[in-house]
Amino acid sequence: MYDAYIFDQDGTIYLGEQPLPGAAETIAALRAAGKRTIFLSNNPTKTREQYAAKLTRLGIPTPIEDIVNSSFVLVQWLLCEAPAARLFVVGEEPLKSDLRAAGFVLSEEAGEIDIVVASFDRTFDYRKLQIAFDAIRAGARLVATNPDRYCPVPGGGEPDCAAMIAAIEACTGVRCDPIVGKPSPIMVATITAMLGLPPERCIMVGDRLETDITMGIDAGMATCLVLTGDADRARLAASGLAPTLVLERIDGLLDDNPVPA
Repeated sequence: MYDAYIFDQDGTIYLGEQPLPGAAETIAALRAAGKRTIFLSNNPTKTREQYAAKLTRLGIPTPIEDIVNSSFVLVQWLLCEAPAARLFVVGEEPLKSDLRAAGFVLSEEAGEIDIVVASFDRTFDYRKLQIAFDAIRAGARLVATNPDRYCPVPGGGEPDCAAMIAAIEACTGVRCDPIVGKPSPIMVATITAMLGLPPERCIMVGDRLETDITMGIDAGMATCLVLTGDADRARLAASGLAPTLVLERIDGLLDDNPVPA
């Protein structure tokens, strides 16, 4: 067993508002064994408090300190790299609230914007694109919360942050850098600093190959792909990735000898 188990949430612990079979029991057993459990999300449309409340509501009592989302990682990165920056945020209110709470000033005046933040934004429109365009043309930097192309929802999906990044990059010719969410090493550094553990003592558990499993492999962590969300065995075979474990459901982590991938 590992010292820390790092879990994606949607598609790994729950789907929408329903916990996945065995999830609550698995987390409880790992905690009882003295293992640290951390929960990640690239989705910046909810706060850490909201994620902690949701897990608790679904039978997995979780303190805010065990939640890492892309908004939190972005705030930490900005506080280190550009603490006095004025920001224009292509994003929703939870992200804006986190940034204001950290002391950042948000602006829509192109000439005073230092950084344009692209994020998952279901209110994205031409006005926001114009402000981002004007700010970047005036010298602002473009950064983003997460690289996801879509956000899975019951019955389908919603265009995610990659769509906002692509629109801004297309009209400005500027490359977005960095993108702090999974699979970024910036998120890995945030997690390992919280845990105080080397990557090899951690296992990343998730359902998405391009974010969860890629991040874990690149970081030198063990990885576990669960087939309860985005990925299936055909997509795994086509990806060329080699997770440490592939499980039909999350409680396979508790087997005495889980079958390697």
